[in-house]
Amino acid sequence: MSEMSAMNRKIIQNLAETFSRQVKHFDKTETECLIRLFNGLLGDQSDRRAGNGLDRGKFRNILHKTFGMTDDMIMDRVFHAFDKDNDSYVSVKEWIEGLSVFLRGTLDEKIKYCFDVYDLNGDGHISREEMFHMLKNSLIRQPTEEDPDEGIKDLVEIALKKMDHDHDGRLSSVDFEKAVREENLLLEAFGTCLPDAKSILAFEQHAFQDPHEN
Repeated sequence: MSEMSAMNRKIIQNLAETFSRQVKHFDKTETECLIRLFNGLLGDQSDRRAGNGLDRGKFRNILHKTFGMTDDMIMDRVFHAFDKDNDSYVSVKEWIEGLSVFLRGTLDEKIKYCFDVYDLNGDGHISREEMFHMLKNSLIRQPTEEDPDEGIKDLVEIALKKMDHDHDGRLSSVDFEKAVREENLLLEAFGTCLPDAKSILAFEQHAFQDPHEN
């Protein structure tokens, strides 16, 4: 092993130890694997500012190819949910913290994450307009429908009737949490923003290979 690769390994191990103490759901070995995967993805990134982290395009590519996401609006919002400091890059720490919830989050963590994804303008509420845009994006339009927007408006009203507990015509985080706790299927009511079990398994099998095997 070269002196440089030994130094890199030590740096990664030290980072993994620090992050695994700060982030739930991943142990030190898993965290080390995620750092190595992140570094590999950065290596593929053409942007010379890759030192800042994964850019939006690279991150969306991962969501699409690895987790099967196709909705542009939702993928952008997932990027924002990971990019906590809003610098337009996902840093290694944001990558690990985000994946912690994305792959293994508790129901509480997933409720907060999904609400943040669906709150398109970040004002603390999911409005009628936001619901309409997300449902319009996620539903397959039937060519026979004369005015598909009417059907989407009906769905928005159904969602509000079921989830708007304080009846103010929009969903607060409290409304959303209460509705999801009563019916877990409502967690992704406005679009798929979490991976399915098959995608999680495939990703983890790839990511959590023994780093010393290579």
